[in-house]
Amino acid sequence: MVTNRVLIITGDTGDAETLLNTLGDAKDGPFVVECVSRLSDGVERLRAGGIDAIMTDLSLPDCQGIQTLDLLLSAAPHTPIMTLCDRDGEALATEAVQRGAHGYLTKPHFESSLLPQSLRNIIQRHAIEDAIFIERARAEITLNSISDAVIGTDLSGNIDYLNVAAEILTGWPRDEARGHAITEVMPLKSADTGSPVRHPVERVLQAGKPMGMGSETVLVQRDGKEVQVEDAAAPIYDANRRIRGAVIVFRDVMASREMTAKMAHLAQHDFLTNLPNRVLLNDRIAQGISLVERFGTHLAVLFVDLDNFKRINDSLGHAIGDKLLQSVAKRLCGCVRRSDTVSRQGGDEFALLVSEGNDAEHAALTAQRIVTALSVPHSIEGLELHVTASIGISTYPDDASDAATLLKHADTAMYQAKERGRNNYQFFSNDMNARAGERQLIETGLRQALALQQFVLHYQPTVDLDTGTITGAEALLRWVHPQWGLIRPRRFIGIAADCGLLVQIGRWVLQEACMQARRWEDAGVGLASVAVNISALEFSHKAFVADVREVLDATKLDPHRLQLEVAESSLMRDVNASAAVLMELKDVGVRLAVDGFGAGYSSLSYLTEFPIDVLKIDRSLIQKVSTAKGNGVVVGAVIAMGASLNHCVVADGLENHAQLAFLKALHCDEGQGNLFSPPLTADQFAALTVTGIPGRAALTRRRSRFRVA
Repeated sequence: MVTNRVLIITGDTGDAETLLNTLGDAKDGPFVVECVSRLSDGVERLRAGGIDAIMTDLSLPDCQGIQTLDLLLSAAPHTPIMTLCDRDGEALATEAVQRGAHGYLTKPHFESSLLPQSLRNIIQRHAIEDAIFIERARAEITLNSISDAVIGTDLSGNIDYLNVAAEILTGWPRDEARGHAITEVMPLKSADTGSPVRHPVERVLQAGKPMGMGSETVLVQRDGKEVQVEDAAAPIYDANRRIRGAVIVFRDVMASREMTAKMAHLAQHDFLTNLPNRVLLNDRIAQGISLVERFGTHLAVLFVDLDNFKRINDSLGHAIGDKLLQSVAKRLCGCVRRSDTVSRQGGDEFALLVSEGNDAEHAALTAQRIVTALSVPHSIEGLELHVTASIGISTYPDDASDAATLLKHADTAMYQAKERGRNNYQFFSNDMNARAGERQLIETGLRQALALQQFVLHYQPTVDLDTGTITGAEALLRWVHPQWGLIRPRRFIGIAADCGLLVQIGRWVLQEACMQARRWEDAGVGLASVAVNISALEFSHKAFVADVREVLDATKLDPHRLQLEVAESSLMRDVNASAAVLMELKDVGVRLAVDGFGAGYSSLSYLTEFPIDVLKIDRSLIQKVSTAKGNGVVVGAVIAMGASLNHCVVADGLENHAQLAFLKALHCDEGQGNLFSPPLTADQFAALTVTGIPGRAALTRRRSRFRVA
């Protein structure tokens, strides 16, 4: 049984004793009774909480009259109060009830056996009132939180309640609407005829059952504006099942229709570019195939992949990348007719559906327009960003008979465009399927190669052309495939870049090369440096410099013994960003080399801005030295320029003695190529540093013996 705690406040000790005895012996308890003689003590006790009822004399030593009740109501507004009085004080007690007391008790009844029952009833009734108040508050909050409008009426159809949504939708504030007829606050008419319709509330009050109304009903708002609504009304019954009023729930149909249309649009369109997505494109391809079959024409699917978007996105951030994609989407739309479809497939991939006549000429023209349009720099937040496109094309009915296969074949042709140098388009051909299958096998194998330790490094020496000294080694990646054997990077590096593994593989190469350099150093193999080639993706990766520091710290290798080689083309993509990264690397202490120098990029004016140590002449220029057309003018200019800038110049790709003689005559510093040695395993390279280059006497100007640095 619940224990009720009662606080008695009276200065009359006799009254207090009598009440204690009456409540203590009560069967309707149990009661825990506390007594205080002063109002101030009572207020202090009430602040501590836990009191279920108050019995108080209104004449106390420190407070008299109705003010006593007012102070108690202020201290405990939610606790029931019963006042105590003699017969002469009943008028004051009655006033107290009118001001908020729950009752009063005269002295002749202090010992009444009904007192405990009455007190318990007061406490229980107050608890019920609290529960009802909470339920009403909960209902009020709920009704004001929903988006549907709710209006309640009495039996005459006059409004007694509106929630917030109803206030907004009708234009009537609750206080103004209360008491007005529902037909005045919520006038309705037919959307078809414009004539007034009988209000659902009136029909509900007459029929005594719920009524619904379709979305063809129009609500005339207070300001005269019209809103199409749908609604439902129902009667309200009392405990005796007699109708006491009605409630109507209604909503703005146009708002819900607009939301439905918006959701349907989002389900079929890309959120970033607002282009049709994969789902909608597949549907339009299927529709296009039906039309082609009817009229005997053709259609083409173009799969477009941005060639260097990932580098921009990684180096400049996703916000810039998103704006670049939006710019690309706009240009793609400008390259097609209104009857064609441009779709974003995800990431930096787009697909286009192009309707054609009787041949594929229009697809080729569209692809060329795309290549041309995207070659113009994109101006994004003050930056000039360059992207190109690799495009694959498949046609119906020549290449496939359904949407999925058309997209797959266009994707296959796109990879062929990448392999042919990017920034071009290729039509699908059946022999591409075999290459696509091999590509898939390579991609799957690459994902396992790191975990299974299938990668190895081979090392090719660089040689001082005057002395024949082996000055360093370039680390070259190889993949030892369990079925295909030793695979050179040319076969898998592009795929590694496309599937997001190149940075991870590059990190492994860097760490393995530094570990090997440290092992050679510990074994007494004296090399000036070990070179590692850095791809454009690695160089632009935001964590690249931190990775270099971490690898050097982990391997304990002197930074000056690590040479990082970056392709000239990679450096020229963003000169300012490249210069910043190179300066950070220079602060680390590594040697820096420009790889593939002179292969067609006009970067001579930037060399003084880059903290470069080494220029590696592109192997294509070295190979031309020994041909009839190869007069070596460019090579000579590069060597002279390198000398003037105090750079070490290395000729890459030396294959024969004629090339060697030419380079010696121009005082080229170092050379690298199969003339000296092919790439070797780490053990073979260590042995070479001991034995020297085979035929070394014929390779030096003074015919002196090679020596190892």
